[in-house]
Amino acid sequence: MFLVFKNKVYLFVLMLFSTLCFSQHNQDIRIQSHNDYLQKTPFWTAFTSGLNVIEADVFLQHGQLMVAHTASEIHSEATFDKLYLQPLDQISSKAEDLHKDFTLLIDVKSEAIQTLKAIHKELEKYPQIVAHPHINFVISGNRPASNTYHTYPKYISFDYQELDADLAPRDLKKVAMVSTSFKDYSEWNGKGRLTHQDYNKVTSAIRKGKRFGKPFRFWATPDSKTAWRIFIELGVDVINTDQPHRCATYVRSLQHRTIHAKIASKVYQPTFAYDNAQEKVKNIILLIGDGNGLSQISSAALANKGELTLTQLKNIGLIKTQSADDFTTDSAAAGTALATGQKTNNRAIGTDVHGADLQNITELLHNKGFATGVITTDEITGATPSSFYAHQIDRSQKKEIAQDLLASKLDFFAAGGAKTFYDLPIHNTFTLLAKVDELPKTKADRVGVFLAEGGVPSILSDRGNVLAEVTQGALQFLNNKQQPFFLMIEAAQIDSFGHANNTEGIVLEGIDFDRAISKVIQFADNNPGTLVIITADHETSGFSVSSGNVDEHKIEGGFVTHDHTGSMVPIFSYGPRASTFSGVYENNQVFHKILEVLE
Repeated sequence: MFLVFKNKVYLFVLMLFSTLCFSQHNQDIRIQSHNDYLQKTPFWTAFTSGLNVIEADVFLQHGQLMVAHTASEIHSEATFDKLYLQPLDQISSKAEDLHKDFTLLIDVKSEAIQTLKAIHKELEKYPQIVAHPHINFVISGNRPASNTYHTYPKYISFDYQELDADLAPRDLKKVAMVSTSFKDYSEWNGKGRLTHQDYNKVTSAIRKGKRFGKPFRFWATPDSKTAWRIFIELGVDVINTDQPHRCATYVRSLQHRTIHAKIASKVYQPTFAYDNAQEKVKNIILLIGDGNGLSQISSAALANKGELTLTQLKNIGLIKTQSADDFTTDSAAAGTALATGQKTNNRAIGTDVHGADLQNITELLHNKGFATGVITTDEITGATPSSFYAHQIDRSQKKEIAQDLLASKLDFFAAGGAKTFYDLPIHNTFTLLAKVDELPKTKADRVGVFLAEGGVPSILSDRGNVLAEVTQGALQFLNNKQQPFFLMIEAAQIDSFGHANNTEGIVLEGIDFDRAISKVIQFADNNPGTLVIITADHETSGFSVSSGNVDEHKIEGGFVTHDHTGSMVPIFSYGPRASTFSGVYENNQVFHKILEVLE
């Protein structure tokens, strides 16, 4: 909706008003814009950012109310009426659905009594404002004696700043908030954390302020994301900022970005009996966390009491993920590089930059007597899994990719996407099992398990422990063949939740991935000659771990983008010849290193 005010168009969504108080763990967080002297349009900058407390620093000068941070900054155009009351009048008359409390905090910089008389006189010119049920005027700064609060008009209330004093009930009713200077308790700059001594002082002040039963505010605070979060966690109700839009955006998204992990991965301690042994490699298990960068791994580990089975491993390197035609790869080009040893263009599946077919590792190893398999929490025609069996110039060629599966050399697959094959003779190629627990018992030569008709549910959608279970079943099935094998296992939905900027999904999918990793590492310990390689195709979202609590399984995530990034990703290895995968190198070298260890 557009509101037009005297030749200016102020664009904002009226839904802002319904979210002016941001709820964090059942606490209504109010954001106060302390922006009179920093913003070109003080009121509108804060208002269109969704702030619900706007401060005006007011001086009474020559009978007129002027807005400035200091007397030396006063200029003739910056009147209280022009900068604040006129915009408020426009809002109250145009936006009848303003139904959340809005506060104009008037910080009186000149003598209290005379300035208050002038404020009262000015407000009386706008009966629509003073009568509005959700517009409040709160006097801060220089104020009259607190025992006179009750004598002021109904629409005027006060900011009380004496934490150790008491008020008569009739005056307490006129108090809108309780405030004190943060610098009286700490010199913290908003980086890192409060010292333990300062923490005790600050929390004591908050407790004193809260006893009045009013919203509590600090002024003179550090103005950073860390400070905003800490104040919210400590129970401060009004967050003071000179960065209205940044603060509102951060606070509004904080609850969505902060999670407590609801699942756990039981950490398996590897024996390291065969780790880096210079013996013949028999089986290769390649695990790919789609979009799983270092921060994603860190978040899963920290939410899992600080460690994963993955973080027990000793051999680690970094791989560069750029595709042949772009700085930032997609899953198709990255999957193809891992599967074929050749970089290609984004969107290409098993083809080179000219569209010619590339031999992939499952085809190559099949010809050398290996059994091969693919597991994914994506559909089987997804970009990463299809890179290990298909040859198409574009990942969108779903029907052609599905037909490539039927012509593939795979002995096993488990994935979503059953409905894609309703009209294809998949039963001529694979024996389809209805349940994962049938895998160890089947006598079929080539087997498929569809985990869903379409997309595989996420952990947030109650997928359960399916990835670990199907991994364990597939390892038994392939091992029963009495021949060496190659198995690719993809945790696909870390990437999906990265694109969605969903912290909880990233963390839970990462923990679930580790449950599958645990099964693989246990298998390697019990089956000499098994080499395990764990990496990612790329990083997604520029995810960061901003804060958290290991004991509470708590993570606050942050995001740079909704897309992939060009960051290097970790590669872990375990088993014979594992050190071959240490170092920093291009993603297509993983294929060549696998061939190297297989001699």
